[in-house]
Amino acid sequence: MPTDFQHTEPASLQQLTGNAADEFAVRHPVELVALLRKLLDESVRVHLSTAEGDSYTTTVWALDAAQRRLSFSAEASQPSVQALAGASTVCAVTYLDSVKLQFELEHPVLVHGHRASALQCSLPSQLYRFQRREHFRVRTPGSGAPVARLVHPHKSGLALALRVLDVSIGGCALALPQQVPPLTAGSLLTAVRIELDADARFDATLRLQHVSSGMNGQGRGVRLGCAFVKLEGAAQRTLQRYIDQTQKRQRQFALA
Repeated sequence: MPTDFQHTEPASLQQLTGNAADEFAVRHPVELVALLRKLLDESVRVHLSTAEGDSYTTTVWALDAAQRRLSFSAEASQPSVQALAGASTVCAVTYLDSVKLQFELEHPVLVHGHRASALQCSLPSQLYRFQRREHFRVRTPGSGAPVARLVHPHKSGLALALRVLDVSIGGCALALPQQVPPLTAGSLLTAVRIELDADARFDATLRLQHVSSGMNGQGRGVRLGCAFVKLEGAAQRTLQRYIDQTQKRQRQFALA
């Protein structure tokens, strides 16, 4: 959990419709419980709020997957806790590493024990997973050969088709074969055509940030770490959709 617990404002789910909502939603019971259990195990802070503006920051106190119950630590004497317990719906927002999680608590109730109190509710049927875009990087699949097409900046007329090794909203890593003339850090790569798959293709300008020898544990070839320079809005949306869909496929594969 980051030390700076910021951006706890709930995302506007009304703007997510159709496929967009499905891309961010987690509904598989195993994955959903695994995420909630991680909140419990790591004592991750969760920000609870109502539409009326009442809010309270707490942690998950207990998770009963069999009985489908979720409990949060709560100080019964706090006015905000009383307000949350009286709300029909409470929004929960938290972070796991670079991922923002958001879900709803329906009709939470305040329960009292001998030494402590808790806000208790049913397990949510779904939660939404929003990536902090600037940090998330996905490896491209081995099949499909995602490539970046460009002209070598120091060898006029030399067309290159470089394998895209991974990509984020901020940049990508490219594989430079041994036989290709070297590129130096700081180089500006213009008019680059990024082809990730049949539906994710866009033009970009890249700045070569760093060059490292060897790829995938082998000494052959060079890895180019590149940053996107002023990526246009349509290209940004195409790239973000590709990242979200790739992440979703990877999660589904992990559950298979």
